[in-house]
Amino acid sequence: MADSQKITRDDVAHLAHLARLSVTEEEIDQFAGQLEQILASVAKVGEVAADDIPPMSHNVPMTNVSRPDKVAPSLDRDEVLAAAPAAEDGRFRVPRILDEE
Repeated sequence: MADSQKITRDDVAHLAHLARLSVTEEEIDQFAGQLEQILASVAKVGEVAADDIPPMSHNVPMTNVSRPDKVAPSLDRDEVLAAAPAAEDGRFRVPRILDEE
């Protein structure tokens, strides 16, 4: 889909297939129009973007709020592990999810 091309019904049907979405004929027509509007809006934003404005992830300055680490009383490890469904060598035992060692 080039910038100057119109989004076709085939484009929408192909995208729906890739996304594994089941869409009706009416929805294909509706989505084609909506995608046209979205792409036109994105193109307008691209026209406005100035080279002297750095890219940013937020529109306001962000500051992480953190607190200092302090040692505090916590639960006893043996008590916690005793309540766990499975424990081994002083740690929680969980099912393997990767085939890696």
